Amino acid sequence: MLFARHGMGGSSAEPGGADLHTHTIASDGMTSPAYNVRLAHLAGLKALAITDHDTVLGVPEAIEAGAQYGIHIVPGVEISTVEEGIDIHVLGYFLDIEDAGLLERLADLRAVRDRRNEMLVAKLTELGIPLTMEEVVSELGRPLSPGETVGRPHIADALVRRGVVRNMKEAFDEYLGAGGKAYVNPPRIRPQEAVRWIHEAGGAAVMAHPGIYHRDDLVIQLLDTAPWDGIEVWHSDHSEEDAKRYGEMASARDLLQTAGSDFHGARKGDVFHGALGGRRVHEQMVQQLQERAEQYQAERRS
Repeated sequence: MLFARHGMGGSSAEPGGADLHTHTIASDGMTSPAYNVRLAHLAGLKALAITDHDTVLGVPEAIEAGAQYGIHIVPGVEISTVEEGIDIHVLGYFLDIEDAGLLERLADLRAVRDRRNEMLVAKLTELGIPLTMEEVVSELGRPLSPGETVGRPHIADALVRRGVVRNMKEAFDEYLGAGGKAYVNPPRIRPQEAVRWIHEAGGAAVMAHPGIYHRDDLVIQLLDTAPWDGIEVWHSDHSEEDAKRYGEMASARDLLQTAGSDFHGARKGDVFHGALGGRRVHEQMVQQLQERAEQYQAERRS
């Protein structure tokens, strides 16, 4: 397999490795957890993380499918936070998905996401694009699972279907992303708090896709003010220059360097962020993440 700097991560179609950032229908993905595992098997992956937004609902199904396909499933989550008005996502790995405190906290975050969605469609309606969340959900073509959340990609999909935009990228650039006409950003927890939540649940905390924040000064500030375990150096939206820069930031702080596709599935033929397995690290990184998590688990027991 071809690996990037330090032999740890990058982009390759060769077999092996782990994709540590994927989404399912438990949040704003288009595919089931079991289907993600099947795709991982077809991509030749040895390990796969399920990291849905503010929920761990999809992890048990993935673990069951992983046993069938021989894929090591990393239980994960992607927690939504805000710092200086910018959405910052925090990945958690090997955390206790049955931890009552964590589950309660994640439920609170999903409630914020629901309010954000209502604010988004209200702004779209003000802009002359009438849309309700009931319509967004009904157009999924299936009932929502208990605990399943709807996100901006679902709203973007509705805009594509209505012919308002041509594709997902245009939906985010014009309306739903930061700076878009309908963008809203309700108050959320800070990244430092998410890191603490993950550690308290026995997991390792990694900063997701720092390149999409376009604020390296803020990235550095956050890295230096919280006990992170790693940085997602290789991501579908990172250039080679991005990966080099964030790899250097990680090395300077003795942080783990992870990779993930941020796979959300395909809508109207557009793969959102990247294809599953398009960014991967060596299985050694999975072991290192687990060892970090075990340190926090030991602290919980002491």
